[in-house]
Amino acid sequence: MQYRRLGRAGLKVSELSFGSWVTYGKQLNDDLARECMTAAYEAGVNFFDNAEVYARGQSETIMGSVLKKVGWRRSSYAVSTKFFWGINKGVNEQNTLNRKYLMQAIDGSLARLQLDFVDLIFCHRPDPETPVEETVWAMHDIVRSGKALYWGTSEWSADEIRTAWEIADKHHLHKPVMEQPQYHLLHRNRVEQEYAPLYRDLGLGTTTWSPLASGLLTGKYNDAVPEGSRATLAGMEWLRSSILDPRGIEKARKLAKIASDLGVPMAQLAIAWCLKNPHVSTVILGASRVSQVHENLGALAVVPKLTADVMAAIDAACAD
Repeated sequence: MQYRRLGRAGLKVSELSFGSWVTYGKQLNDDLARECMTAAYEAGVNFFDNAEVYARGQSETIMGSVLKKVGWRRSSYAVSTKFFWGINKGVNEQNTLNRKYLMQAIDGSLARLQLDFVDLIFCHRPDPETPVEETVWAMHDIVRSGKALYWGTSEWSADEIRTAWEIADKHHLHKPVMEQPQYHLLHRNRVEQEYAPLYRDLGLGTTTWSPLASGLLTGKYNDAVPEGSRATLAGMEWLRSSILDPRGIEKARKLAKIASDLGVPMAQLAIAWCLKNPHVSTVILGASRVSQVHENLGALAVVPKLTADVMAAIDAACAD
């Protein structure tokens, strides 16, 4: 396992990390979550990603229970959470980044995670109804309080990130240092083009998610929808159309041929491709069983096989 700086921040995160979106509370109980997290940790993973909204708080509760049981040194790992959608229905408790919500949301997350602080907090989506200044000050105050160490954004536009950074810079506040965008072979523009000036100007770090396009880039959907797969989960119907997009499946079939020629699993090829981007601080992996953790971590051995010729072939396979 190699470790990369989170942009210009001093924090180093494992190039592959472990996240709980979808699986915790839906596919993983406490015992299986502990087994998967332990397998990742023992392989060198030091960053575990979460969010308040995942399984309506249950994901944080499960991860917190695991962390308490395993008793790892707190300084040996980093944990994140994210705020925006909320888990309650009150007018100031959902779909907002106002100060009242954020200052209370961090306390709820810490209680569920059973931690004194989290390492990273994200504004899970932009909030057009709350002044950016209010959000920036609130995130700064959370960091200043010691309840979080760094803050950033998730799925914000480059202009929105720059605006928040400039407000923080003007008032000498803690600046957003990382963004958590979707990034995979079929979703590239934002990370590779839109954010390009931010890497240079702001030193933005990225904790990218969905390297396997919710399973599409494993090849599992090339012929049919397997029972128990993400596309069949209750509440995930919105994913089904993108997973089963004929154009995406056709590209996945071409990528499967490249992976076969290299003698590697298609999932490892897709993850390794993400790691080739030097602006990716860490690639967040998901898994519903320990064998998946081990297989996905095997992508580290595939990176050296992605020569310039292989990368060109991959680009050609994914071209529209």
